[in-house]
Amino acid sequence: MSVLRGCQEGKTTPKMVEVKCPKCGEMIEVFVKMGGALGESGTLAADEKCPGCDFVAEEGTPVASFEQP
Repeated sequence: MSVLRGCQEGKTTPKMVEVKCPKCGEMIEVFVKMGGALGESGTLAADEKCPGCDFVAEEGTPVASFEQP
């Protein structure tokens, strides 16, 4: 799985975070980059689809742009 590609490296291992879907309010589990090139830290590591609607949280979006529970 490419999302977990950095698992062996510690600081670059993506962290799973729950965020609220901005469209329906359902919880979405996203993987957030914890390191990498300038501007990559704190962004989504992969696209994740909301289980409650058709909204897609896109790779590269800052996790801070989503509401967290």
